[in-house]
Amino acid sequence: MSMTIQFDTLRYVEKLRSAGMPEAHAKASAEALSTALEQSTSTTLATKEDISELKGMINELRLSTKEEINGVKNDVSTLRSDLTAVKSEMRAEFVHVRSDLKVMQWMTGTIVVGVVSLVARSFF
Repeated sequence: MSMTIQFDTLRYVEKLRSAGMPEAHAKASAEALSTALEQSTSTTLATKEDISELKGMINELRLSTKEEINGVKNDVSTLRSDLTAVKSEMRAEFVHVRSDLKVMQWMTGTIVVGVVSLVARSFF
């Protein structure tokens, strides 16, 4: 949408001349002012439809962002539950490994006692 400002250059020149300005100077001033006004109003301004369209686009982006955030939250929740399950499995494995280590300690202790007793018998 382009906005036009009505500017009577002839009347402007006449007012400047009546104030004592030379005609060439008054015409140049009128032309410069007319150009400046034309350039300042030639830029496109946003219409209500443009603003409404932008609001709609922003709302669509907001909704899609919320959906993506909810999807990420669900993924994080799934990962947490998977991690909890893995943690439980690891704890169970550690308990099993600890019990195996205790058995091995007893077996090693028994073997050491047996070797010491054999060595002691051979000397005594």
